Amino acid sequence: MILSGDDPVSKGAQRFEVFTGAGKRREWPAELKASIVAECCPGRGGVSAVARRHGLDPSQIYAWRKDLRKQLETKGLSLLSAEPEAAMFVPAVIEVVTPAAPPPRRRNQQPERAASTAVELEIGGVAVKIAQGADAGVIGAVIEALRRAR
Repeated sequence: MILSGDDPVSKGAQRFEVFTGAGKRREWPAELKASIVAECCPGRGGVSAVARRHGLDPSQIYAWRKDLRKQLETKGLSLLSAEPEAAMFVPAVIEVVTPAAPPPRRRNQQPERAASTAVELEIGGVAVKIAQGADAGVIGAVIEALRRAR
């Protein structure tokens, strides 16, 4: 239900904009148009990005490019192709690298321990590695089994 005085029409304008200035289209010199069209050449930048940078609509740049192409064709010249170059693959170079042999271990040198190993036991030539957080009952049972096996 609309009460009288609540509808937007009876309230009047809430917001309005005032445009100042000449109110005519921007004039672009031919040299500037050509340089903006040149920015869109393949490998230099996309039409949309160039248009955003200059505050233009992409369709305006396409129209300028079409006009420039017509002008150059009447003079017997041609505009660079707007088509991107065909994609090319970069040649792959495969080099076989053999890993360096590890340095020979000395007799008395201990084997490297794993980072997660908390305790390492050697009983009768048998090495037992116990990780952190291992159950104490299991550890005790393993040690006792090794002692009996001797």
